[in-house]
Amino acid sequence: MNTDNLVSKIWSLCHILRGDGVSYHEYISELTYLLFLKIAEENRTENLLPKGKRWKDLVQYNGAELLNYYREMLTYLGGHAPNETVRKIYAFPTTVFSHSENLRAVIEGIDKLDWHSITMDRMGDIYEGLLSKSSQDARSGAGQYFTPRPLVDCIVRLVQPGLGEVIQDPAAGSGGFLISADHYIRTCVPEGAYGDNPPRYEGIEIEKGTYRICLMNAFLHRLKSRVILGDALTGDAGFLSPADVILANPPFGAKAGSARELRDDIVYPTVNKQLAFLQHIYLGLKPGGRAGVVLPDNVLFEDGIGRSVRQDLMELCDLHTILRLPTGIFYSPSVKTNVLFFTRGLSDTHNTKNVWVYDMRHDAPRYGKKIPLRSEDFSQFELEYGDDPSGKSTRKDHGKESRWRSFSRRSISDRSDNLDITWLSDSQAEAEDTFSEPDEIAAAILYHLRSALSEIEAATEELAEIAEAAD
Repeated sequence: MNTDNLVSKIWSLCHILRGDGVSYHEYISELTYLLFLKIAEENRTENLLPKGKRWKDLVQYNGAELLNYYREMLTYLGGHAPNETVRKIYAFPTTVFSHSENLRAVIEGIDKLDWHSITMDRMGDIYEGLLSKSSQDARSGAGQYFTPRPLVDCIVRLVQPGLGEVIQDPAAGSGGFLISADHYIRTCVPEGAYGDNPPRYEGIEIEKGTYRICLMNAFLHRLKSRVILGDALTGDAGFLSPADVILANPPFGAKAGSARELRDDIVYPTVNKQLAFLQHIYLGLKPGGRAGVVLPDNVLFEDGIGRSVRQDLMELCDLHTILRLPTGIFYSPSVKTNVLFFTRGLSDTHNTKNVWVYDMRHDAPRYGKKIPLRSEDFSQFELEYGDDPSGKSTRKDHGKESRWRSFSRRSISDRSDNLDITWLSDSQAEAEDTFSEPDEIAAAILYHLRSALSEIEAATEELAEIAEAAD
């Protein structure tokens, strides 16, 4: 059985949970508990688990209260497992099973699979495949923390993380950027060199279930990292080191956090989450440090604080490349996104001289389940980008009829620092205009409802701040 077949068989077990009202995202989170136990048995790392709290104990339990036994096992592992990673994975566990019969069916289904045909090197691929399946299902909402693998790998290849570097993701999600970076480095250097000067991985994830998934994903990929449960826009970011590389897809939305106070080193306080994250990222880079960040269109054109943040970014950093992504590659079908590539300057002024823009959006297919995003879709952009991770390769502007153009800092200033630069007609049909599947239509409606709620919350916060200032 190959990896894809095993992923499909594990995924098919999720139908058992439909009767318990379990969502696909919850199912993936639940699999974190079960797969850890099973894989520990397969790769002989059960010494990480206390005796009596292992996979075989779960499989062999024949009492009437399997669900209660399972809950007690999870709670014990979260509080008393000798290994710190195990304790974090099982911290404050909440099972989504409601009936012992369904739990038994999933356990037996997992146990019957041919795990012996899969090496430890492929265990991470299995989990990554399950995350991918979850993100592709419009009802799951999992795409909000899962950046498509071809896009992640493209960004990593261009930024070129290396040995001994501090590599961060302040919105770690399921850990995709960190894992891709590690895979890239391991394939570029001898194993001995990696061991002598390994990279340092750091990250923060705010959502508890996703944090647990990230820990499990990192474990399966043998990634040595420090990822904490917290909010990078608050004092939780204090543990982060100045970074050589930052790779991120900050969460979409207008509300920049909770009642917790925003960090005082964010120069332009804002309820716009992406603008706050963008400041965190460019301020967190070492001189010469480089970043690849996925951001929605509004970051490129918003006035007021948005313009101030872009000006600050172009002063402190060389914003050398913007990739305009096509629609349909994320769970929110209407969201239009970009990748910003920039390098922190050795000084704090006049670092951006020219911004190169590649328009991948023009004349693009509507990506989705029927037309998945592929690595080869980025081939031409990577060729134009060049071999230098800081965008210093020799480049050629191909003119107004091409996808690849250069714009001087002065011309951008003349545009009121609006970076939402277009010169080709947007012949790509609006994604929602071509929806036909019920799950696509439902996902679009859900996205707009969430966006409206987020905007209302942001406006309420702003009005409250104005009223407080007036008092």
